[in-house]
Amino acid sequence: LVMSLRNPPVFAAAQKLWYHAKALEVASAFFFKPPPAQELFCEQQKRLSQDRATRVIAILKEDLVEPPPLEEIARRVGCSPYYLSRTFSQEIGQTMTQYLRQLRMERAAEMLLEGKHKVTSIAMDVGYSSASHFSTAFHETFGCCPGLYALQTKKRRAAIESV
Repeated sequence: LVMSLRNPPVFAAAQKLWYHAKALEVASAFFFKPPPAQELFCEQQKRLSQDRATRVIAILKEDLVEPPPLEEIARRVGCSPYYLSRTFSQEIGQTMTQYLRQLRMERAAEMLLEGKHKVTSIAMDVGYSSASHFSTAFHETFGCCPGLYALQTKKRRAAIESV
């Protein structure tokens, strides 16, 4: 900088203007700092939606049998029930009810593979008050009844391992 001020790279007729521009450049470097990188509003909303969806999933996993009502979940994550319902569906690709059912079915499948529980007990443990409703939901999800799930899964694994 000092060398360029001693020997300006312009003709003598333009030096006054060049020095003026250089003075403004130096002043702006000292007095005006660029603002810290701020998150754009749309990026902030996307991040908040993802955070809320993650917190909703954690809340649903806490109690599969009796999850809190939508209003309580919305209060806990800090937004309105309608907005939460809409943004959760956009982020996850399922409604909260569909996602809760998926969580229940995944947990039921794990319990069935353990082989330590009866189907009726598993139905109650994952939040179904009726074994028939549980069986119907399980069949829709996995394509077989709960009683045959462990057997079919073991057969599939054996077939995959043999290949």
